[in-house]
Formats: sequence, C-alpha cells, structure tokens
Amino acid sequence: MESELLTVPQVLDVLNGVSRRTFYRWRELGIAPECIKLPNGELRIERRDLRAWLEQHREAA
Repeated sequence: MESELLTVPQVLDVLNGVSRRTFYRWRELGIAPECIKLPNGELRIERRDLRAWLEQHREAA
C-alpha cells in the first residue's frame, strides 16, 4: 500500500500552527520529518513518515 504524499502546507495544517519558517528550521537542524525533494525543488512528506515522527515525539514528551 502506498503512503499519501503531503505538501508542506498540509503538514503545517496537521501540526496546528507551526510556521513554515519553523518547519524549515527543523529541516536545517535535522529534526523535521523525513522529506522527499521533487525535481522541481518542492518537498513532499509521506503521511506514514509524519505519523511515525509524531509518535516518536509523543514518547519523548
């Protein structure tokens, strides 16, 4: 089964108010969910990777 690919704005909606700048800062720091960079430079995040990332942070809370 394939995982749905989410855009950065869709991920930000799931994260309820995290800013685009914060998301890209997390990427710089290596703490954002794993992303796929498309040939046009846009990022996509697999829904399953976002869920796993959220679960990882739930345990750390």
